[in-house]
Parts: sequence; C-alpha cells; structure tokens
Amino acid sequence: MSEEIIPDAPVVSDVEENAENQVVISDVENAEEPKVNYAEKTLAELVSIFEDFARNVDRLKFPKEAEAIKSAFYKKLQKEKTELEEAAQEALNDLENGFKTYYDAYRKERAEYNAKLEKEREENLAKKEAIIADLKNLVEKQEDVNATFPAFRDIQDRWRATGPVPVQRYKDVNDTYQLYVEQFYDMVKINRELRDLDFRKNLEAKEKFCEIAEKLAENDNIVEAFNELQKLHDQWKEFGPVAKQYREEIWGRFKAATSVINKKYQTFFEGIKEQQAANLAAKTVLCEKVEAIAQKEMKDSSDWNACSKEIEEIQKEWRTIGFASKKENQKIYDRFRAACDKFYSSKREFYNEYKDSMNANLEKKIALCEAAEQLKSSTEWKKATDQFINLQKQWKEIGAVPRKKSDQLWKRFRAACDEFFSERDKNAKPENDFYGNLKAKQRLIAEIEAYVLTGDQDKDSAAMEDFVQRWQAIGFVPFKEKDNVSKAYKAAMDKTFPDGARARKSRYAKAPKSEKERLVQKYNQLEQDIVTYENNIGFFAMSKNSEPLIRQMEERIAQAKEELKALEGQIREAEKAQEE
Repeated sequence: MSEEIIPDAPVVSDVEENAENQVVISDVENAEEPKVNYAEKTLAELVSIFEDFARNVDRLKFPKEAEAIKSAFYKKLQKEKTELEEAAQEALNDLENGFKTYYDAYRKERAEYNAKLEKEREENLAKKEAIIADLKNLVEKQEDVNATFPAFRDIQDRWRATGPVPVQRYKDVNDTYQLYVEQFYDMVKINRELRDLDFRKNLEAKEKFCEIAEKLAENDNIVEAFNELQKLHDQWKEFGPVAKQYREEIWGRFKAATSVINKKYQTFFEGIKEQQAANLAAKTVLCEKVEAIAQKEMKDSSDWNACSKEIEEIQKEWRTIGFASKKENQKIYDRFRAACDKFYSSKREFYNEYKDSMNANLEKKIALCEAAEQLKSSTEWKKATDQFINLQKQWKEIGAVPRKKSDQLWKRFRAACDEFFSERDKNAKPENDFYGNLKAKQRLIAEIEAYVLTGDQDKDSAAMEDFVQRWQAIGFVPFKEKDNVSKAYKAAMDKTFPDGARARKSRYAKAPKSEKERLVQKYNQLEQDIVTYENNIGFFAMSKNSEPLIRQMEERIAQAKEELKALEGQIREAEKAQEE
C-alpha cells in the first residue's frame, strides 16, 4: 500500500503545514503581501483604513494585515509627536484614541476567534482519537467481513467529516490512522466482490482528483492553483487503495499534474524574487541620488528650488517602482525617507536664516530712516547733501527686507529726503552753473584720455582714484547732456585704465542670488531712480527754459512707478514659488 502514501508526492523543498492542516509554501506570505504601502499614508488615512478593515467579513483571517496597519500607525504617530509642538499634540491624541478603540475591539474579537478555533481543534482531536480507537478494535477483532466492512466504511466517513486538529498533532494522528487503514486491508479477509467495489469507488474518486489537478495546472493564478492542490493531496489521503493493476498508473497521473503545478509555482516565486531584487536596485539608486543632493552645498534660494524640483521628480519615480522583498522593503523606504527629511530640514534652516538676514536688513534701513530724519532740518546744504547721497548709497547696498515692511519703510526714508531737498532747493543760490560743470567734466575726460600709464601700478592706481574723486566732486550737468557725458567718462576710464575697469566691475557687480532677490534689487533701484529724478526736477527748476526737461523727468517718474507696481506682483509670485 506504500504507493498510496502522500509524502512521496513531488513537492518543493520548503513545504510546511499550517494550522488548518494545509500544505503551503512560506513564500505565499510574500505573494499575499498588502498592495498598499501603509508607510506612505497619513495618520487619519490609517485610522480610516483600519475602520474599513474592521468591517470586512473576512477580517479575522488576515491578522497580518491588521498588524501592518497598526505598525505603520504607531511608527508615524511617534515620529510626528517628536516633530510637532505641544500645542499640536491634542489632534494626534484624538487620532491615537480613535485608532486604539478600533484595534482593541479587533484584538478582542481575534482572541475570541482563535480561542474558538483552538477549542474546535481540540474537540476534533478527541473525535479522531476515538475514531482511531474504533478502527483499532475493528482490526483486532477480525470478525466476519459482512459485519466489519460496513463499520469500516462508517469509520472512514466519520474521519472525513471531522475537521482539523491542532497542528502539532496532525502528523501523528494522521499517520496512526493510515497505519490501521492499511492493516485493515491487509488483515481482514474481505470477499472479492466488496473489495473490488471498494477499489472501484477509490479509483473513481482518485480519477476525479487527477482531472481537477490537471485542470489546476492550466490556471493562470498559480498561487490559487497551488493552494487548491494541497487540498487535493489531503483528500487523496482520505481514500483507500485502488486495484493493484491501477495503482502505479493513477498515482503517476496525479504525480505528473502535481509536478507541473509545483514547477510553475517555483518559477512564479523565482520571478517575484527577481523583480523584487530589480526594484530594490532601482530604489537604491534613487536613495543615492537624494543622498547626494542632500550633501550639496546650496549657495542661494535658486539652488534650493532647483534641488527641490529634482527631489520631487525622484519621489514621483519612486512611486512607480514596485515593492522590494519583505525583508528589505521597509529598510530601503526608511533610507529614502531619511535622505528626503535631511534635505528638507536643511532647506528649512536656510530659509530661517534668510528671514533673519531680512530682519537684519530691516534694522539697518530703520537706522538710515532715523539718520535721514535727524539730518533733514540741516541748513549746511553742501555737507548735508553729501550725507544724504551717502545715506542713499547705503540704502541701495542693503539687501531685501520683509515685503510687508518694504513700502512703508521706503516712504519714510523718501519723505525725509524729499523734505531736505525741497528746503535746499528753496534756498539754492543762482550761481549753480550746470554748463560750467559740463565743461569741467569734459576737460577732465580729455585729461583722462591724455594720461599715459607709467607702468608703476601704485602710481597709476593713485591717478585713477584721483580722476574718480575729481569727477564725483563736480556738480550736476544739464540733464540732456547727463547720459552722453557719463558714457564718455566711462569709455575714457575703461580705455586708459583697462585693469582698473575690470577691478571696478568685480567690485561693484552684485548679481542677484535668486529670482526674488533680482526682482527686489530691481525694485530698490527703481525707487532710488525716482528719488534721483525728483531731486533733478528741483535742480532744473532753478534754470531758465527747463520746462521740457522737467516734463521729461515727470514722465520718467510716472513710468518708473508703473514698473514698481508690476514688480510688486512679480515679487509675490516669486515668494509663492519659494514657499512651494
């Protein structure tokens, strides 16, 4: 009868028995791994997911699903509690209490379910032990076959009708039962007619099992097919032998179908493992990219914004990659999350420092406003004018301030400047000679062009600085000549002192560090231009036939104010882009 014993069936090497006495493969857990990545869910979403899970009619059959949700919830809860301030903890406590209520109810229900199953298995064990005792007595009596065979058939029916037993007792109980079944067939003097009838019934049953197994071999869902095959193996054990001439044939047929399914099952999980390995490799590359970005030295907000977009694209790519193996999946996710957190933490620190810098600039401009307000009543016109020009230069060099304070502060500073220059213009002397200043500047330009470099760097640098100081000491020129004479002066200086020109460019060039800073710098420059235009109007008012020039300056002031309004909108858009 040994050809009927199921342990000879060809199954893969890592077979093990579960609590329901079904033969399974440990990798099935991987195949049934939840498709949802709970680590990416919010606390509120996890509470909602567990609430839905707790209403599932099959919830008690999926304890690992419940534990996965619980683990993700408390891990995220602990992290957010450490990151949030105490004032924000109350909302987290509410979420925790809600989740705990659902989980405690499920755990109690699961415990009752498990206790019920264990009790039923113990009861089934007692029943099967009683059946074995009856079978043993039947074998030992060896009474007339007409009396023993119906009793034997009744014992078989009772055995099949009895449910699973505790897993640790399954093999022992089943082997004992099979031993007495074989002894019954070997020892009892059953008559030929009943024996052949029993063999035919067993053959019919096992042929059906072969047909089912062969059909399962065509099932595309290999995990489902494999699980059903294990049930067939258990049912096969419940039936006795077939006629000797059919035993090898029927077992070979069943064995062949089993081999097909086992081979497909093995190939299936090898494919899963290969894909999981490829997923792990792809995710490792993304981790390395984010880690490299997090290590970069960012110079300004444009660098931070560019890297933020790069990381967002990497995160999108991450979401398109499947799971790694169960052992590695959480590890690689934690590595990726840590790299992203490091980058965004550094970004927050940068912008906090940037805000501190703007606040420092705010204090500097307030100090300039106070200095201008103290100076606005001075009647030392030349000295105070130079001081105001210096204050305006400092204002121009100071960086951005908070936008809400910028306009208010500029109006305050401008009001002090306007008050002084208005009084100065009222008291201006008629000897201001704009055309005389023009001639003086033209003579100085000619002198610069005529200068020949000596080759002595210190001497030539001193000469260049002297030209600069003398140019700045000359007063205003007629407005229509202002641009031309300035260009001529710059050209003469660049030609005569080429090295000095490069040094001046390097010294005074201040490229904006970001789009927002560029716009703010342009905004501040326009404000200063307006101040200059308005001061020029005061000077022109002292000259005859200056009405066309005054109108031209007024048009420039109006145009500059329109540009200021447009820049305000662009600055707000740039701020939004930085916040995102």
